[in-house]
Amino acid sequence: MAEPALASKPPILELHGISKTFHGVTVLDRVDLRVLAGEVVALLGENGAGKSTLMRIVSGITEADPGGTISLDGTAVRFSNPRQSIAAGISMIHQDLNLLPGLTVAENLFLGREPHNRLGLIDWPTLNAESRKLLAVVHQAIDPATPVSRLGVGQQQMVEIARALSLNAKLIIMDEPTDSLTDVETDILFDAIRRLREQGKGIIYISHRLSEIFRICDSVAILRNGHTVAAEPVAGLDEATVIHHMVGREIADQFPYKPAADGPVRLRVDRLSAPGVEDISFEVRKGEVVGLAGLMGAGTPQLGRTLYGALAARAGSIDVDGQRLSLRTPAEGVRAGIAYVPEDRKSEGLIQIHSVLTNMSLTGLARFASWLGFIVHRRESETVAHYIAAFSIRTPGPDAVIATLSGGNQQKVALAKALITRPRILIVDEPTRGVDVGVRREIYSLISDLKAEGLSILFISSDLRELLGIADRILVLSRGRLSGTFDRGEATQDAIMQRAVA
Repeated sequence: MAEPALASKPPILELHGISKTFHGVTVLDRVDLRVLAGEVVALLGENGAGKSTLMRIVSGITEADPGGTISLDGTAVRFSNPRQSIAAGISMIHQDLNLLPGLTVAENLFLGREPHNRLGLIDWPTLNAESRKLLAVVHQAIDPATPVSRLGVGQQQMVEIARALSLNAKLIIMDEPTDSLTDVETDILFDAIRRLREQGKGIIYISHRLSEIFRICDSVAILRNGHTVAAEPVAGLDEATVIHHMVGREIADQFPYKPAADGPVRLRVDRLSAPGVEDISFEVRKGEVVGLAGLMGAGTPQLGRTLYGALAARAGSIDVDGQRLSLRTPAEGVRAGIAYVPEDRKSEGLIQIHSVLTNMSLTGLARFASWLGFIVHRRESETVAHYIAAFSIRTPGPDAVIATLSGGNQQKVALAKALITRPRILIVDEPTRGVDVGVRREIYSLISDLKAEGLSILFISSDLRELLGIADRILVLSRGRLSGTFDRGEATQDAIMQRAVA
């Protein structure tokens, strides 16, 4: 909690009456926010509530409409670019990773701030040595000379966090910092946040994982439809009250689980080995949700990609409905009835500059082709419209550019894109990453409905709570190998973690 001596000083950050309108649409309407020294403030709200826009204003990416005020340490400020915000002592860790994949970890950590030797050249030994120190703070043993393109999403997130810490800012904004982190990495991050709080830093913490708010935050500020609807200490709140403030309605039964029918084996994997996985065997039945858990580097994404055909197996077998598959490309996986929703929807799952319609129909174009091979656009449009309605996708229309949609609605499009191929097996990798509690509940309901229709689902997640809530069985990977299997009745977070570190 914020110390009384620190709390008596002017707030590190104080926003009063901040508004923002885009093309006649009001995104923020007279929003207030205050962050004290040594305080962690949770900024909450559904996708589209205005959180990201507000933080883009604070970090200088976007300018607020005239009328409101922004104060740092009691002094009024107004930023017209991010460089001014950084110079004033504000650092932001974005939800969408902002690393340059072609550069090394060290180059990304000190981009624009590289140490130089007496000749004016980059001092590479010092650069790498300082990078190792920063990475050690977040418990990462990554070689600083490693290109970022070779890192997993979770490792890239830890590099982003290390870079923000290196700026020695007085105010640090963390936008969904744990979305791609496992429980172990989340604990490491929380230790770092506690140290920053002890140093008198102010932290704005944005997360859809409400359990984290009660672990690490001192107070909450909640936005709904661009308005501030609550600002109060965490100590007086519970999760149900927070959700009600966020969505303006009650959300009951977050995990709509129904037991799986005893269907036949649909997917059989026998002694499968591929890049990142070794000698793995398991089965998934028709109408069953099998969760896949593991720490960073355990091989869960690699297993999903191998089953889809994106990675080549070097040993073992994959059978679907008794038929042996030999997958060499994702297209072959689609033809075999396997659909895959990747973890990184922005760079791998969707084409940001294309429309909702183009993205959603991309993998299912064969469905819309006439016998002459031409696309029947009426059939394509009707199918896309069906999924927009069925998934409650908030979009101005099918021609809207994907990049203009919120994260939750983009994820719904990614799921629809996978299902439009009419698969027998659906593999989803972190399907609730970066989505709010309302959309998360909708995705769980969708998974439950698909399961009832007989779809076999492999659900990869670093959130053990959702695995326990949605899965019929849970498989645990450790260092590329299957280290444990749990039926729903025997699975616990402790038991899963014990196998994950085995």
